[in-house]
Amino acid sequence: MAKKISKRFQELNKKFDKNSTYQKDEAVEVVKNLASAKFDETVEVALKLNVDPRHADQMVRGSVVLPAGTGKKVRVAVVAKDAKADEAKEAGADLVGAEELIEDIQAGKIDFDVLIATPNMMGLVGKVGRTLGPKGLMPNPKTGTVTMDVAQAVKNAKGGQVNFRVDKQGNIHAGIGKASFTKEQLNDNLTTFIRAINKHKPASSKGRYIKNAALSLTMSPSVHLDVLELMDIK
Repeated sequence: MAKKISKRFQELNKKFDKNSTYQKDEAVEVVKNLASAKFDETVEVALKLNVDPRHADQMVRGSVVLPAGTGKKVRVAVVAKDAKADEAKEAGADLVGAEELIEDIQAGKIDFDVLIATPNMMGLVGKVGRTLGPKGLMPNPKTGTVTMDVAQAVKNAKGGQVNFRVDKQGNIHAGIGKASFTKEQLNDNLTTFIRAINKHKPASSKGRYIKNAALSLTMSPSVHLDVLELMDIK
């Protein structure tokens, strides 16, 4: 049975050519014109990469701080002690602690979006790895969430840091802003994000690195991006 397309979606599909690919600045303009929800929709980018994540040398993972932020309020928790705990509090962390914070996590109390830890506290954090892992909250040096510079990590997390990791099928999804952002802000964020993806291209990845790319809103159709233009962003 064919999936029924709502009237709203049908009307949105009429606003652009679904069979065409767009330059990123054009795509941003089209996507902004597709805003139709009663809330400020998230602008999302989806990429299909020419990598095989089953091989460790083709795992694409990292983080990037978007210049215009994400438009999302981020709650940050830090596992640290003594001077580092004080640094985290001064930087604006929402939750700071050690054993007591881990106990809360063990009890199922997870009131944060990002967890940061100093390297010497990772043994403690490891106790709740099975809880944090599936939720994508386990601190990792590759995303800058295991660090001695907790103040900078907190500022990055609250200032627009986006973590990315390729899935088993070679896909990456990320929110890069809100429909209310200006075209310039969204274009800057998209360019910065793609630059980070290109920077993490595995040496063993041959051929066209970005196979497909699309931009969309939370509740809109996808606008296909010109992958050749994206791969030229360095």
